[in-house]
Amino acid sequence: MPLLAASQNATRVVEPGGQNMHVETISFQTGTGWSAPFPSMDSDQTLVLVFGAPSFVDATGPLQALTAAFPTSKIAGCSSAGEIDDRTIRDESLSVAVIKFDKTKVKLARALVETGGSSYGPGENIARALAAPDLRAVLVFSDGIAVNGSELLRGIHSALAPTVVVTGGLAGDGSRFQHTWVLVDGKPQERMVVGVGLYGSSVGVSHGSRGGWDIFGPERTVTRSASNVLFELDGEPALQLYKTYLGDRAEGLPATALLFPLALRAHAGDAKTLVRTILSIDEGAQSMTFAGDLPEGSLVQLMRANFDRLIEGAGEAGRAANSDQKGETVTVAISCVGRRLVLGERTEEEVEAAHEALPAGSKLVGFYSYGEISPHATGECGSLHNQTMTLTSIWES
Repeated sequence: MPLLAASQNATRVVEPGGQNMHVETISFQTGTGWSAPFPSMDSDQTLVLVFGAPSFVDATGPLQALTAAFPTSKIAGCSSAGEIDDRTIRDESLSVAVIKFDKTKVKLARALVETGGSSYGPGENIARALAAPDLRAVLVFSDGIAVNGSELLRGIHSALAPTVVVTGGLAGDGSRFQHTWVLVDGKPQERMVVGVGLYGSSVGVSHGSRGGWDIFGPERTVTRSASNVLFELDGEPALQLYKTYLGDRAEGLPATALLFPLALRAHAGDAKTLVRTILSIDEGAQSMTFAGDLPEGSLVQLMRANFDRLIEGAGEAGRAANSDQKGETVTVAISCVGRRLVLGERTEEEVEAAHEALPAGSKLVGFYSYGEISPHATGECGSLHNQTMTLTSIWES
């Protein structure tokens, strides 16, 4: 996708003074620089969210400048498969939201995912570091390759009250699936997970997550799996069966698998469906590794794109996240890289559909991810989703 003109959605700085939170959005593009000067909003109650191209792991100058401009603020974010800035999607850019709260406390926690280690422990460590009676919500940004998102969330929920809203996403690397980063102390690092805690009765959080894929083919039983690695469906090698459905597209695995995710149900009587997408394949073991777990005994079915339903799904997510707030609201949009690859030139339509469903004047930032974290609907526990548009709206009253 070609680079577009610099963002023009940075708003006038408003001096604090009992006006609840204030939000500014700015962007950086390689070749054109920052869209506006940094707003004078640094404080210990300021949260700076940053979503950027994978290449900024090496070209760190813009991130260093941002960190220097907000020395006491909490800075969090990750790499992406496309940056969302208002109604626009870009590559090779940074999409930034600066949120200065009036009453809300902000705290960061981080954890390293050890090579070959479980993702449960890092999730539990982050949750224990953030847990408090007045914790309202946690935003999670995680390495998108080394982490099992399902395990990570089980660890997080093990140490949090069920009333805490957990949303966020797994970092992206375009369609390459090689390296992702998460910001730690303003520096991009691999194998990290960061949690952002929002505290107090003044902060409001609403959320929405929708898909829009069509299900086809027979429903099959997971007969052999290990966590997020799938070996057999109905007693047959899973990878070979999957290749049969993909036909000529099988040569492009794992990237082409984004076009055909799996619908997952715990059992035949379960009305709740999760979507799972492939991260990698192992030809020797004839296995596929997914962003989240596929437990043995669960049921899976292939899915394919319905363009209009994908775009409508984004609008439904926006309506679910719409809090009808009259004051300033910032919304974090996290959509799956698979949706972007499928929608192609129509991708901005899903961002526009989500934006139009939000309150007038709501600031929108976000990224395309390798996994989305959100409660199913009004449920309190965050779950790992794939191939969805997930929105989290934040405001202060």
